[in-house]
Amino acid sequence: MTKPDDELMPERPDGHLRIYAYSIHDEQHAGWLKVGQTTQAVKARVAQQLKTAAVTNFEIEVDESALRENGTFFRDFEVRERLKAKGFANPTLEWMDCSVADVLTAITELRTGQAVGGTHHETFPMRAEQRRAVEKTHDYFHSIWKENMHAVPRFLWNAKMRFGKTFTSYHLAKALGATRVLVVTFKPAVEDAWATDLLSHKDFDGWQYVSKSSGIDPATVDEKKPLVYFGSFQDLLGRDKATGLMKAKNEWIHAINWDLVIFDEYHYGAWRDSARELFEGEDEKEAKVELAGEYGEALEVFDEELDELGSDEKDFLPISTRAYLYLSGTPFKALAAGEFIEEQIFNWTYTDEQQAKAEYSDKNLHHLNPYGALPEMRLLTYQMPDELLSIASQGEFDEFDLNAFFAATGVGTNSSFKHKDDVQKWLDLIRGQHSPSSIDAMKTGKKPPFPYSDTRLLPYLQHSFWFLPNVAACHAMANLLAEQHNAPYWGQYQVLNVAGPGAGLGLEALPPVRRAIGKGVDTKTITLSCGKLTTGVTVPQWASILMLRNLKSPETYFQAAFRVQSPWSIRNPNGDDPHKEEVMKPVCFVFDFAPTRALRQLSDYAIGLSPEKSNPEHAVEELVSFLPVLAYDGANMTQIDAGGILDIAMAGTSATLLARKWESAILVNVDNDTLRRIMNNVSAMSAVMNIEGFRALGDQVFETVVNKSESVKDTKKVKGHALNAKEKKELSDEEKEYKSKRKQIQEKLIKFATRIPVFMYLTDYREQTLKDVITKLEPGLFKTVTGLTVEDFDLLVSLGVFNAAHMNAAVFAFRRYEDASLSYTGIASHEGLRRIGLYDTVVAMEH
Repeated sequence: MTKPDDELMPERPDGHLRIYAYSIHDEQHAGWLKVGQTTQAVKARVAQQLKTAAVTNFEIEVDESALRENGTFFRDFEVRERLKAKGFANPTLEWMDCSVADVLTAITELRTGQAVGGTHHETFPMRAEQRRAVEKTHDYFHSIWKENMHAVPRFLWNAKMRFGKTFTSYHLAKALGATRVLVVTFKPAVEDAWATDLLSHKDFDGWQYVSKSSGIDPATVDEKKPLVYFGSFQDLLGRDKATGLMKAKNEWIHAINWDLVIFDEYHYGAWRDSARELFEGEDEKEAKVELAGEYGEALEVFDEELDELGSDEKDFLPISTRAYLYLSGTPFKALAAGEFIEEQIFNWTYTDEQQAKAEYSDKNLHHLNPYGALPEMRLLTYQMPDELLSIASQGEFDEFDLNAFFAATGVGTNSSFKHKDDVQKWLDLIRGQHSPSSIDAMKTGKKPPFPYSDTRLLPYLQHSFWFLPNVAACHAMANLLAEQHNAPYWGQYQVLNVAGPGAGLGLEALPPVRRAIGKGVDTKTITLSCGKLTTGVTVPQWASILMLRNLKSPETYFQAAFRVQSPWSIRNPNGDDPHKEEVMKPVCFVFDFAPTRALRQLSDYAIGLSPEKSNPEHAVEELVSFLPVLAYDGANMTQIDAGGILDIAMAGTSATLLARKWESAILVNVDNDTLRRIMNNVSAMSAVMNIEGFRALGDQVFETVVNKSESVKDTKKVKGHALNAKEKKELSDEEKEYKSKRKQIQEKLIKFATRIPVFMYLTDYREQTLKDVITKLEPGLFKTVTGLTVEDFDLLVSLGVFNAAHMNAAVFAFRRYEDASLSYTGIASHEGLRRIGLYDTVVAMEH
């Protein structure tokens, strides 16, 4: 008998022993872990064990190699013996009463041959960029000390959140041989990360961690072991009010010669200003409490010290050290001021992170991507419809003022928007239910991706953050969303208002949000805030933020925006593989309704992080390669490149979007009434036939479109469901024919409209309306450029073929862009210009 190939050449087991541990979720096994070993796949081995007992409520918690660093293996009984030696109970057979961290710690000890204190079970190495940061900083410090052994060098890590700054900073301390490390921060809330990394990773076994909250007396520390002391600026700077002298409990800090001082969340002045801007929306008393929560209770003392001592850390914090390390995700002021030169800076930005994520995926197809759960951001900006723009426009470019639009009065249930009807229209707009916008969308033949209407976006709005101007606006929005006419749609979302003292101070507002979201899969929420929960908070399920307030600085804007870039992934999703990760949020979204301001923030952010780049466009280009920007101009949604973003940031629009305005279907009317008016006017028909491309369509095209469309409409109304298959097909064919011909008419008229910007470039009149320039001042030039006589064009305008309101907007955008572009170069397009002529009206210029 011939044996099959898999029996003749069976796969050879690799003999790689693995230690596993699993839990069973029932009362009998509560808190226990079954610790075993196998050379099979762990998932298969555990399934074999539990199959006979019909156990299904289990979860594999540990799956680790049993290979020592010297090449030998250790066994499962050794892991259990190590756990028992640490005092953990062995209630029965291979079951241990301990935590997952305890098992991992025992495995680490057996693998390395070294006993560790506590639960120093983490063994992950530094990533490539973390090694580069340590090497560059180490080499710079030593180059300075080589020149002058008494010098105190300074180095900046411009590192985005989730770079792993605490873990990497400790590795720098090890590389420098530092045994006395002082970590100073403005944000006491970050202490958890500094403590966890030092006390859980095997690389720092034996290090001592002391802080105000640790309960350890600094006088009792072992002088032979490395020490890390964590303290806040506020606490370290605080003076005794009675004597004005340094607090006695802090004197020891000033007596030690520190090897390394780390300033976390530098630059302090910038962070203080950013936090103040974030909490501007709270009432004055609430804002002070929020700021105290953000920076610690001694904020007022700290502010006095800052004002009195300035910003030189030698005066600011009178301590002695060999070197300073500064850490910040947005050190714009320090970079712009040139406080650090290129050799003193290590950069790890959002762009670097996303680049590393893409490169790792390309090179390591079958490995867990360490950057895989960090979502790529998208910025979608929307130009508001004209009727809403007029409510709240201000500034250099008549920008849409979010604070004015969402202005509100009243308290709690009595809060209401000043422009309530218009805010309701905005709510309809983001659902794709705003009637004028819907009509424009029908004309263009493409529905724009509004946040709560596009099926591709809706999953990312399951849990969203709405950032409003102040407490009153948050209450007003909660009230409006709850009104009866809004309940059928918005009622599916639980609205969480965290603004004002009633929601809890600082992080007290977070637990109700987390409870409402739960696991995030079967719930829907909208969190309303005007500052709270925008710093130092991680809510993985937030996948989108709606920017509904003005923010002055890019630091503050992106500090809030990055709330939604927190990773949301499920480790071990099926309970059978601790190394598997399911990413729930591959991308995240920022929605902004003040395009010029939003894109100015984006360009400032990109340029601020790369001040060394001689061409700002390159800095923006790098950022938008991983942060795509789409802009809705009222007719089209267009992805904008770096040049377009800078154009908009400077002039309020870009050449690309400007051109789109003149290619838009909303500039022309091709409804049946308009077409019938053309058909009924011999001169109008003759004029249309002079437009390029119309003769090829034939003069019967209008009659065909009108008659067939009305015939199809009447047939559907009369017969409806009674149509047989043959009649349905005939009707469908007729429908396709007239729709195609209507589209052709529209395209020819749009093509004519695109000639108008050329005419505007060539004409020298600015204060007259375009209509007057065409009909009275430059008729010959107009015919040369467009092919139509003045009389022909005037007739078509009178018949409503061209939409005057949209043409006014397009002309205005063109002329403002042209003037802004020229003024940027120092040239005025027309000296002494007092008015700007639009299509059929004139507006005064502001001076």
